Amino acid sequence: MTISNQKVVSLSYVLRTEGPEGEIVETVKAESPMVFIFGMGNLLPKFEENIAGLKVGDSFAFKLNAADAYGEAIEEAVVSVPTSAFVGEDGETNEDILFLNNVLPMMDSDGNRMEGMIIEITDDKVVMDFNHPLAGDDLYFTGSVVDLRDASEEELAHGHIHADDCGCSGGCSGCEGGSCH
Repeated sequence: MTISNQKVVSLSYVLRTEGPEGEIVETVKAESPMVFIFGMGNLLPKFEENIAGLKVGDSFAFKLNAADAYGEAIEEAVVSVPTSAFVGEDGETNEDILFLNNVLPMMDSDGNRMEGMIIEITDDKVVMDFNHPLAGDDLYFTGSVVDLRDASEEELAHGHIHADDCGCSGGCSGCEGGSCH
């Protein structure tokens, strides 16, 4: 069996930026692999392209240019928000959330959810960066295929993995006989 559409893929990998020997951003071990349904559009398309056709035990090493990963960082995604937007019902500024590098869930004027990192705080404004944290970075992946199986009809219908031991607490209504993963 090879990695192809509608297969449940389990991978271990190391993700780096700044080159194949660069800074480690994420490590996923074989004992707790990343598990997903291939071809469902949940991963970066070029990532899936690079692992297509691999089998259990195969290794991979590839680079994704920033444009094929999370894109280039754009200036328009860095915005100033008035400090008054962080004032609670009591009239006090919420100091517990206002600190550098804190990532806050926000909503734009159209109701779209997004996350922004605080990069500057002044008396009258909070500067937030809504670029993906890896925007502008080339990504370097090394890893291996840990497991591979056909997705169940239920998993395909829901678009994600179901596992008995993942500990999901009600994240998917209608998952009978297992939790969502």
